[in-house]
Amino acid sequence: MNTKLEPFVKWAGGKRQLLGKIEECIPNTFNRYFEPFIGGGALLLSLQPQYAVINDTNMQLINIYKQLKNDSEPVILAVNKLDEGTCDKAKYLNVREEYNRKIASNELDAECAALMIWLNKHCFNGLYRVNSKGLFNVPYNNKVDGPSIDPNNLRDIGTYLRDNNVEILEGGFAEACATAKSGDFVYFDSPYVPVSDTARFTDYTKDGFSLEDHERLAELFRKLDSLGVKVLLSNNDVPLVHELYAGYSIQQVDVRRGINSVASKRKGKEVLVSNY
Repeated sequence: MNTKLEPFVKWAGGKRQLLGKIEECIPNTFNRYFEPFIGGGALLLSLQPQYAVINDTNMQLINIYKQLKNDSEPVILAVNKLDEGTCDKAKYLNVREEYNRKIASNELDAECAALMIWLNKHCFNGLYRVNSKGLFNVPYNNKVDGPSIDPNNLRDIGTYLRDNNVEILEGGFAEACATAKSGDFVYFDSPYVPVSDTARFTDYTKDGFSLEDHERLAELFRKLDSLGVKVLLSNNDVPLVHELYAGYSIQQVDVRRGINSVASKRKGKEVLVSNY
C-alpha cells in the first residue's frame, strides 16, 4: 500500500516519535515480519510488510486488529455513535462500565473494539490499565468533544490487514516467534525495564511483566540469533539491558516520554539492540 497508516490508539511505549530512528535500523531485506508486542502497531503500519505475524497479550487490543481485518465498518459506526453529543464524566463512566461488562462476559466483537478505541481517546493520558480482575479502571481526561477516529484510517488499516498475509495472535512472546526462520525479522518492543530501582516491573495486563520475563526475552533473542533470524529490540537505556544483551549492537537514542504525568520525567534515553 502507498497509503499512510496511523495507530488507532495511543499506547504507552508507542513508537511514533522513534519511527525514523527505528526504520534506519531495519534490515534492508527480510522474509516475514514478526512483532510479538504489537501495541499500537506504529512500525507495522509504517512498514506495511506483505508477510507478518503480530501478537499481544492484551486480548482486547488484539480484538481490534481482528475486527478491523474482518470488517472495519461496524467498528467505525459504533465509534461514531459513541461520539454523538458531548462527553462528560457521567457518560465516560457509563461507557467504561459497558466496556467492562463486555470484558467480564468475554464479548470480543466490533462493539467491544469500538468501546476500547473511544475510551482510549477519553481516558487519562491514553493509558490502558486494569485492576486485578482485568477490568479497565483509567479515569476520565475531560475531553468533551471531537472525533475519536479517522474513519478512512481505520478502513485503510482493515484493507492492509486483509490484502496481505498478516497473522494475528494473542498470547506469549515466545509462542509468537515459534515459526521464525533464518531470513525473517523480529522486532521486540516489550514492556520496558524500569528506569529506577523503585519503579515496578509492570505490563498493561493484570499478569505483569517480570524480571524473569525480561531474562526469558533475552534468551529468546539469542536463540533467534542462532537460527539466523534478524532481531531488533527497543528498551530503556539501563544497566540491566546492557547486561542482558552484551555482545550485540546497542545504539542509544533520546526520547520524550509523553505519558509520564511528571513533566521533568518526560525526557530519557532508550536503546535499540540488534544482532546485525
